[in-house]
Amino acid sequence: MDIVNTEEHRYANTYPCRLPVWWARIGEPGPHIDEEGITGMKIVLRIEKRFTRFERILARFLRAPKEIRRPLDNMNSMLWELCDGSRDFQAICIAMDACFHEDIAPVVDRTAAGIDALKSRNLMSILSQPFTKKWNIGPGLAPQHQRLSELDEDSDYDTEPRSKNERSVIDIEEGSQQADQ
Repeated sequence: MDIVNTEEHRYANTYPCRLPVWWARIGEPGPHIDEEGITGMKIVLRIEKRFTRFERILARFLRAPKEIRRPLDNMNSMLWELCDGSRDFQAICIAMDACFHEDIAPVVDRTAAGIDALKSRNLMSILSQPFTKKWNIGPGLAPQHQRLSELDEDSDYDTEPRSKNERSVIDIEEGSQQADQ
């Protein structure tokens, strides 16, 4: 099934891919397609707050949280799971349309708007070729530049990788070293 206007769109022949950020799945599965790594569960992002010196003093005094927890809605959660760098823009639009039908019409514009919103927050990148695992995109992994606190063991966050691309780059490197031996 082809979606109209994807070939002429600025994201045509590109591969949207999430950037390193701590994220997890939460809740019950919602509407989703039946593909590896796609659960339909809601996504929660955890991002360390960056304070200026004055803000840091105020934050200590006011006991402000040191991180932002941003839950995504059903459509953006599905978009997050789809944007693992293995699918091109047209495939993502087809999947979003198959899952949300008229709720996401016009699918090309709404999908591009979701990608743009994530890009503007430095959470997504647009690649010209499929993702080659140069960085970790899996759940439950904090980027090296962020210091997030440990979660309680009884938290409801699902940080289990569900696809090959979600496996940690470190896990992949260890597996290839073991295979070489």
